[in-house]
Amino acid sequence: MLIEGRNATKEALLSDTTVEKLLVSKGQIDNTLKVIVAMAKEKGIRVNFVDKMILDKTSETGKHQGVIAYTTEFKYSELEDILSAKPDNRLILILDGIEDPHNLGSIIRVAECMGVDGIVIPKMRSATVNETVIKTSAGATQYMKIAKVTNINDTIRELKDNFFNVYGLDMEGVRLQDAHLTGDLALVIGNEGSGIKQLTGKLCDQMVSIPMSGKVSSLNASVATGIALYQCFIKREK
Repeated sequence: MLIEGRNATKEALLSDTTVEKLLVSKGQIDNTLKVIVAMAKEKGIRVNFVDKMILDKTSETGKHQGVIAYTTEFKYSELEDILSAKPDNRLILILDGIEDPHNLGSIIRVAECMGVDGIVIPKMRSATVNETVIKTSAGATQYMKIAKVTNINDTIRELKDNFFNVYGLDMEGVRLQDAHLTGDLALVIGNEGSGIKQLTGKLCDQMVSIPMSGKVSSLNASVATGIALYQCFIKREK
């Protein structure tokens, strides 16, 4: 798998990700790239200095910023790994069919910043962690536990059996700031176009909404997730 861009590559070098080699654009070695090269060499990672044209041809995203890292494939977690990370006050994000890799990357980035303990995505009809997701997440994929499950609804049932409150984010529902957002909580985010599936919504304990006053009646999935997680963060920090 390729990791592209300076922030994502730096985070990969700082984490436990296995980096096999770096491609660095010769002639574009500024202070930031010097730091990345030094980090790689300190870890014994091979660094190849190549023409920018080679990076352009290798890049999957077209935004390599002068550096590409070759790594092992992304390692998904199990739901049990997420549940066992903390004894209580856990916050899990369930993505019910996010299809745009840019949205997934942005969601992972904000989830890591807002203290989410893990993300659950379905195996089918969903974006998965690829080069674009890693780049968009600015390296947050290195620190976020992500479980890929066969059935989202079975996962919700399992979480409820473990005494999680499961809330679905929707245009109709209790105002988010009025909901009980502490304790073990799972927040379900629906597909960019169709939202949360009907059966999945019925399994949720409650639907919550983001109050809006503008003329546009909807938000991008990653933006809505960021607002919702920030509200959770505020409530849970008190």
